[in-house]
Order: sequence, then structure tokens, then C-alpha cells
Amino acid sequence: MLTPQQKAQRQQKVEELCAAAIRALTGEPALHYRGRRLYCGTRPLPVAAPHLRTDPDGDDFGACRAVTDGMALRLQHSDAELHRRLCPAEPVERLIFELLEQLRVETLVPAQMPGMAHNLRHRFEEWSRAFYRSGLTESALGILLYTVAQICWSRLTGQAVLADTEDLIEATRAAIVPVLGAALAGMRRQRNDQAAFAPHALAIARSVGAMIRSANAEQDGAESGERSDAEARHAFSLLLDFDREEGDGIAAATTGDSKVFAASGDGYRVFTTRYDREVQASALVRKALLQEYRERIDRRVAGQGINIARLARMLAAILTVPQRDGWRFGEEEGYVDGRRLAQLISSPAERRLFRIERYRPKANCLVTLLVDCSGSMKEYIEPVTVMVDILVRALELAGVTTEILGFTTGAWNGGRAQREWLARGRPKYPGRLNEVCHMVFKEAGRSWRRARTDIAALLKVDLFREGIDGEAVEWACNRMLGHSADRRILIVISDGCPMDSATTLANDAYYLDNHLKAVVARHELQRDVEILGLGVGLDLSPFYRRRLATDLSRALDNELFFELVRLIGHERASKAAPADLSRGAKGRGSAHPLSLRERAKASRY
Repeated sequence: MLTPQQKAQRQQKVEELCAAAIRALTGEPALHYRGRRLYCGTRPLPVAAPHLRTDPDGDDFGACRAVTDGMALRLQHSDAELHRRLCPAEPVERLIFELLEQLRVETLVPAQMPGMAHNLRHRFEEWSRAFYRSGLTESALGILLYTVAQICWSRLTGQAVLADTEDLIEATRAAIVPVLGAALAGMRRQRNDQAAFAPHALAIARSVGAMIRSANAEQDGAESGERSDAEARHAFSLLLDFDREEGDGIAAATTGDSKVFAASGDGYRVFTTRYDREVQASALVRKALLQEYRERIDRRVAGQGINIARLARMLAAILTVPQRDGWRFGEEEGYVDGRRLAQLISSPAERRLFRIERYRPKANCLVTLLVDCSGSMKEYIEPVTVMVDILVRALELAGVTTEILGFTTGAWNGGRAQREWLARGRPKYPGRLNEVCHMVFKEAGRSWRRARTDIAALLKVDLFREGIDGEAVEWACNRMLGHSADRRILIVISDGCPMDSATTLANDAYYLDNHLKAVVARHELQRDVEILGLGVGLDLSPFYRRRLATDLSRALDNELFFELVRLIGHERASKAAPADLSRGAKGRGSAHPLSLRERAKASRY
């Protein structure tokens, strides 16, 4: 049985594979999954038909792949603006119209992709069986909607209706086909033309809507029948509600849209920066206590049994690149070495008169770890500190520059900033309303050995208050941009959404959430800093495109760090890491399959 962390990792892998497939099918590089929804850039794409909704716990990878194929066809063959103009307002008519447009594009599978056609048929049949098993077909409305879906799918694809329920729908089909016959034939003829197809789809949607209204009128007073139909319609429409929550072992962060943030012309606002501060975290802790914290960390690190040297080799493999480092002389081929031409005269048999360029793997990379120091992180801060300490040591062994930062607020519930806001008469929508406190645990210019005691300040949990993530990410990115590194990677370690009670009360619930998403999206667009989210017991996918959900209630193990390597390596690690990890897990004697020297050598050819 999979653990919650394994379920979250499996879900993430499925989404990455599906995102890669849909990008390949559509040629749109901005498509990706975030919060279990498909996005194009920062815009979520609606799931336009009930059979495209999947259950992460119950459906297999084939279902997810079919949904990917269906969404790819929709993006390729359906004009979203035209569809929006024609879409009826009535819920039932809209439901039917959305379904028919999706079924139309699913008939346009290229002939050279029989696997895609198989995926789509398999998915529709599985959805049909699930609909039947749910008991929704026992109501008048349920059997009508189900029959319409079966008939339209059969007419458009030219395939027989689901054999399992053919007898069930026979009576309803016989009653409605004479009414829908002309439109059904028209849909089949015009399925290659969206504009010509739409009038036939609208005719079917309106006919079904009229049937439902007529049936409701006849059943006026029959309470049980009404309730049954209402339940069927509600359950059917729920399949189109892409905002509903989906269960999983590790919960996904919840978020929404902030009307205040959207309505603000100048974007994110800060009421006052007068009380904000940036401090060295070690200055807030007594030296004796820091030393005690350090000893506690050392004991925990020693007890984890993590192979830091192997971790460093894996990090070096994904973060280093061959760089020219002078010449190698005395070679038998390459560039002629002018200083050795005299040897050719004195010793005509001498052949080592050439030189070639020498390359060494170097990591011109900066990795910053930004730790959420809000109150809810107190529970996890010890394993987080141990993880950060091990990761920094391994990165430095790989030649990577590291930095450790943290963020919290200077006070609970707004502090002096809120009191100033109250004194000014509570102006409306003031923006961020607390004292920001940004902490530096280890600067990029210091080695782990020199900063090891200061890192222990992470255990000073009485500094932890509230979290304003968006500004912290912006602050960390600005610090990183001040370093001349070829690659900058920011890892945000957090267990929840941005939260500051004073700001939320004075604005609205998702004000800070929307700012964090805007900051991350801007840097993803600019590609100046790679931002990764490491969720502590939470899936941070609504905020970070590249993320990893971890379960730190258990002991740290090699597998967690291997997943971190894969997260950091991204494209290169996604190809190389699986083999590396499987070999690395076997024991100390197993070596990395590609040494640094081998990589440098390979890069020359």
C-alpha cells in the first residue's frame, strides 16, 4: 500500500508525463499541471466534459492519458472564443453543448495515432460504467442524460453504444431518437467544421432541456421523483465542477482568486515598510544556546545514516557543466604547439607536438534555501534543519554555492504596522499589514564550516510567527540576482499557504496567495531564477510549477534526498536520475554510473 508521500509523488509523476505528452501533441510549451489542473501559462484550462474528470485514487494512468489526449484535441480543433459565444446559458443546455463539442473533437484523431483513439474509447466506456454503477440512471433525468450521451457518442464515432447498458437505454433511445434524428445526422456530417456543427449541437441541447422541463412540470408534486432528478442533475453537473476538491494522501494547498488583488491597479501593496527588517538570525540567539542547537543537529545528522558523499556526486552530475580550463600539452594530435617545433628538427620521430583544450566540470550555480518560519513550521523545524544542513554540505562538496534564508513577521496580528493603520482611520484595502522579518542564516560567501553554528538558529522557534511568502520569494530572488552565477535555484520550504491575519482581515482571504503566484509566475517567465517548492506535508502545486511534497513525520532517508536531486535536476535528472537512484539504493559499493571525468570526456565529443 502506498504511503501518502508515495501517492503524492506518483500523482506528480503522472502529471509530468501527461504534461509532456500534451505539449508534444499541441506544440504549446506553456502547458503544465498545477494543483491537479491543466494550465496554459498562468491561465487554468477548463475541463469541458464530464468523462474527462478522473479520480486520482480510482483511475489508472490510462485514464489520465486519455484525458490528456482529449484536452490536446480540444486545444487543436476547437475555437474557444467561438465556443464561448455560442454556448447557451441554461445549465442543462450548456452541459449537453459542452459534452457534444468535446465528443466532436475526439472524432478528429489522426489516422496515424490509433493508440489515442483507443485511449479515448476506453475512457468514455469506463466513465459510462462508473455513471451506471453510481445509480444515477435510476432516475428519469439520469437515464435521459445518460442515453443522450451514449447516442451522441455512438453517432459521432460510428461505434456501438456500450453493450453493458444497451438494454437499459433501449426504451429511452426509442423515444428520443425521432426527436433528435435530424440533428444527430447533421452532427455526424459537420463534425469537421465547428461553426457548422454548433447549430445541430444546440438543437439537441435545447430539445433535451425542453424534455427535462416538461418532465419536471409533469412531476410537480411528486417530491421523491423531484429529489431523485435533482440529485442526478447535481451529480452529473458536479463532474464539470473543476473547482471541487479531490482527496489524496497529502492534501493539496487550497487557494482562490483575490478580488482586492485583481481590482488593485498597481498590484500588490504594502501599507508601510517602516518596521520591516533584515537580520542575521544568529544575532537573535545566545551563543551558548546556538552551540547547544548545533550539537543537537550534529547528533541528528549522525543518526540519519545519509551518504553525503554519494549525494554530492549525484548533485555534481546534474549541476556541473564542463568548462574550458587551459590546455593539455604533449599530445599526438590537436593544435600544433609552436614551442615544440624545435623538437621536430632535433628529433624527427617525436610526435608529441600538439596541444588540446582541457575541460573540467564546474558548478557555476547558486542554490538558495528559503525556509518558511511561520508558526505552523515549529512542529517540523528540526527535521527541516537537519535536511537543510545535509543538503548544504552535499552541495558544497559538489562545488555549488549555497545560501540559507528564512522569513517570518516581526509580530503577530499586524504589530506596529496595524496600529499605524488604525491610527490613520483604517483606510480601505491597505495591502500587506504586518512587519516583515527576513532572516539570513548563511550567506552565499560563507562556507558551511564557518556558518554551521549560525545555521542552528533555525531551531529558535520562538522567532516563528506569520508568513508572507510572496515578498520573501521576491527578496530571495533579488539577492540571488546580485550573484554572477550561470544558474540560480531557489528552493522554498513551506508547510502551507501565505498567512497573515491582519492582512487577510483588511483585504481578503487570497490576497497574499495571489501575490505569491504572481511573483513565481513572473520569475518563471523571465527565467532568471528557478523556483522550486518543497511542501512539508502539503502539495504546493497551486503555487509552484516544480515542487515536491514530503512527509517529514517519518525519519529522513536517502530516498527523500534522491527525490530532491531529481527535483533540482529537472530535465536532465528526469532522464538520468531513475537509473542513478535505483543503483544508489543498493548499497555503499555501487558507484555513480557516470563519473565527473566521464562526463567531461563525453562533453568533448
